[in-house]
Amino acid sequence: MRVLVTGASGMLGRAVVGRLLRDGHAVRTFQRGPAGVAGTDEQRGSVTDEDAVARATRGCDAVVHLAAKVSLTGPEDEFRRVNLGGTTALLAAAAAAGVARFVQVSSPSVAHLGAAIVGAGAGVADPGRARGAYARTKAAAELAALAAHSPELAVIAIRPHLVWGPGDTQLVARVVERARAGRLPLLGAGAALIDTTYVSNAADALAAALVAPRAAYGRAYVVTNGEPRPIRDLLAGICAAAGAPSPAWSVPAGLARAAGGLVEAVWSGRAGAGAGARAGAGAQVGAGEPPMTRFLAEQLSTAHWFDQRATRSALGWTPAVTLDEGLALLAASYRDQ
Repeated sequence: MRVLVTGASGMLGRAVVGRLLRDGHAVRTFQRGPAGVAGTDEQRGSVTDEDAVARATRGCDAVVHLAAKVSLTGPEDEFRRVNLGGTTALLAAAAAAGVARFVQVSSPSVAHLGAAIVGAGAGVADPGRARGAYARTKAAAELAALAAHSPELAVIAIRPHLVWGPGDTQLVARVVERARAGRLPLLGAGAALIDTTYVSNAADALAAALVAPRAAYGRAYVVTNGEPRPIRDLLAGICAAAGAPSPAWSVPAGLARAAGGLVEAVWSGRAGAGAGARAGAGAQVGAGEPPMTRFLAEQLSTAHWFDQRATRSALGWTPAVTLDEGLALLAASYRDQ
C-alpha cells in the first residue's frame, strides 16, 4: 500500500516508517519538520492546515496518524486544535481521497480516570473525565475517528502504552536526567505494577493493525509488552542501562498528588509547554513543563497494566522484544554514545 504516516519525526513515528518500508509499503511522511527517514516521500505541514492535509492524503491507500500535541500542561484550546481538529481534518481528507484504512494512534490515558488499572481491556474513551488536556482531547479525537468508521473508510484505534527505547527523549531521557540530578523519587513504595511498550514492538503492532482483518476495525486496542513490573524495578532498569543511580528516596503518594495539583496550578500561569509529534501513551515530561502534576503523580503511584489477549488476537501480533531485552538494547545504545 501507499501509506501516509503523520508525526514521523518522533521516535515511534520513525520506527513505524522503518517497519512499513521493510514490509514493502510505499511511505509518505507528513510533519512540520524533517522526518529524517530515507526512502520516503516527505511532505511538510501541520495537521491543522486543511489544504496541506488534503495534498498529503492524495493518492494514499492508508493513514497511520501519530501527530499530536503532547504535554503535561498548556492551554486546552491548543491541544484541541491539534489533537481533535487535526484528526477531524485528516479523517475528512482521507475520506475525500478514497483512503481505505485509517489507524488512529491513541493513548490509554483517554480512559484513565485516576484509579488503578489492573488487567483491564481498552475502556471507552471519556473526554469528560480523562485527566488533563492531552488525555481529554486525545479521547475526543479517538471517538471522532471511530465514529468515522464506515464501509468505505475502515478505522481502528491503537493505544500504545508508555513507549520507550534508544533515542527516547521523553520517558527515558527525563528519568535519566532526574536520576543523575538526584531528583527522581519513588512515590510511595514504588510497588505499583506498570506495563510499558518497547518501541519496535509498538511499531510492529501498528504495522499489524494496518493489515489486520477488517473485522478487527471499528474498535480500540491497548498495546503493551505484556510484562508488568513494579515501577521501582522499571525505573531501576532504565537508570542501570544509562549508568545513572537508581531512586534512593521516596515521597508519600498522597503528598505527591496534592503537591502536583498545586504545582500544576502555579505553572498554568507560566508560558505554555511546547508541542510534540509523538503519540503519547501516558504522561511524558518535556522541557518547559512542571516537575510534577496530579496526573503524573497518579501515573507514578497507581497500577496500570492491561489484558493483551484481545489485542494480540485481533492484530495477529505478539511482542518480539522482551522488557529485559529492551533494557539490554538501551544499555548498548548508551555505551555507544
